[in-house]
Amino acid sequence: MNGSERRGGSARSRLALQLIAVLSVAVLPLGLISIYQTSKVLEESRALSEIALLDRTRRAASEERELIQSAFGAVEAISAAARVFQGQLEGCDKVLEQLIEVDPRYTFAGFVDLDGQMTCSSTRERIDMSASPFFHNLVTLPERRVDAHPLAALDGRIALNVSVPVTNDTGTMGYVWISIPFKLANALLREGEDASDLIVFNNEGDILASEGFQDDRRAILPQDRSLEELSQDSRQTFRGINRRGEVRDFAVVPIVDETVFVLGSWEPRNQRSLTGRGESAALYFPLLMWIAAMAVAYFGVNRLVVRHVHRLRHWMRLYAGGKTDFDAEKLENAPEELEIVAEAFRSMTHKLAQQDRLLKEDLEEKTTLLREVHHRVKNNLQLISSIMNIQIRNTGSDEAKHLLRRVQDRVMALSAIHRYLYLSRKLSMVRADQLLDDIIKQLVVVGSIDEPENRVRISTDLSPVEITPDQSVPLTLLATEAAINAVKYCSAAPGSDPWINIVLRDLGENRVGLSIVNSHDPERSFEDQDDAKGSGLGSRLIDSFVSQLDGSMEVNRLPDRYELHLAFTRLEEDADEEFAVQ
Repeated sequence: MNGSERRGGSARSRLALQLIAVLSVAVLPLGLISIYQTSKVLEESRALSEIALLDRTRRAASEERELIQSAFGAVEAISAAARVFQGQLEGCDKVLEQLIEVDPRYTFAGFVDLDGQMTCSSTRERIDMSASPFFHNLVTLPERRVDAHPLAALDGRIALNVSVPVTNDTGTMGYVWISIPFKLANALLREGEDASDLIVFNNEGDILASEGFQDDRRAILPQDRSLEELSQDSRQTFRGINRRGEVRDFAVVPIVDETVFVLGSWEPRNQRSLTGRGESAALYFPLLMWIAAMAVAYFGVNRLVVRHVHRLRHWMRLYAGGKTDFDAEKLENAPEELEIVAEAFRSMTHKLAQQDRLLKEDLEEKTTLLREVHHRVKNNLQLISSIMNIQIRNTGSDEAKHLLRRVQDRVMALSAIHRYLYLSRKLSMVRADQLLDDIIKQLVVVGSIDEPENRVRISTDLSPVEITPDQSVPLTLLATEAAINAVKYCSAAPGSDPWINIVLRDLGENRVGLSIVNSHDPERSFEDQDDAKGSGLGSRLIDSFVSQLDGSMEVNRLPDRYELHLAFTRLEEDADEEFAVQ
């Protein structure tokens, strides 16, 4: 690689760092500062807008506020006069009558005692009000209040009633109120500023006045909030949907202490407010700028780094799948740092391929040598078996022939193992079913279990089971001894043929079972057989083989058969000792 190529690779590497470092360190803080400053300006703008909306609502209901406040002033004065004229009903009536005459905005004034009797009024009437809702509200909440109720003194007409409790040294004497014509209260709202909709209500959520006191007057209220809830937070603004489904700006302002409130419903006018579309866009512009910068950075990093990393990962997957030649693979316009990684990967795969080839050759050589060892051992054992066969033919003693035949059987069993290993594709594990089948056939060929005096019917049921070579030797020798013993002691009832059944099973959970069962004449006793069995070498060998297999053996002597059951744990395959034919 020449100097210009190295400089080009270094420039591409520095560009990736610049895209991430400069955009992250510079653009993000500036964007956050801009968002913070813009949000503060918008908060102040919203606060100013809320103040302006509250002030517009307050001014729109200014005449209503003045009327109710003056009524409270007059009724407070009346309450003082009621204490002065206590017991002088004529003087009380005259005071209330003069008050109504002086201020034409009031239509009635009265005093009701705690029993609900109106004992003083501007019309000099005496009425029992104990059953009226108006008196019930006065007694329930004895405080300054404004509500709208029909009064019998006004021929059942609804009026805006401003009331206060009258007290003396002993407590509450009664309640005095002034009634304001309902039409007047509504008319003052219609003469307001430019409010779209206004409603005056008390702290109990009752509507006292509205611009249009029709049946659908509640349609201008917020859809999800009641007037009683709005009175809890007396000064507030919010945007919501009214009960007609229209989006409106709402403002709530107290006009008389925390007793009477006005709700203003205004048409949203964002286009003329301080929080218009321009400043909303200014709030989101830094965020958009950051997103665009990150998109550019991502594209640059993807172009310079990510796509090459994906290419390297693809090579690794191909290598895991078996490909070893990567000399022709190249990275297109990759930075120098990634090209160094790619070159290191190609060099590593080349060296590993050479090592694998050497290991394969070494494995094949060792496998060939091991097979040759098994082949020669098998030939030597067969030679020993042939010599023993000659000796058997030349021996005149039946007992010597029998002993030599038993030794020959054991030699041929070992020969069968080495023959199987010599021909097997896989030397680390042995198919026990195939090995046992060879042993049984071989015993039949040499005549150990098929002699005229020992002729029996042999049946096998061998499941495919794999064991290690270390376990194959004791298993085959055990099977040989057990089979020969079964032939020796096999018998059957008169008129039936003796039989032997050999079964190999995979018991699950890595356990293997071998069962050898032979028939038995029910008329013969096992004790007689034990006395005639001779030295017992076969039984001792079987016990020794069971111990080598680290297994367990169960023997059952039933009237019609003799059972031998072996169970042992199959050893796991040792990967380091596996030699497979390639």
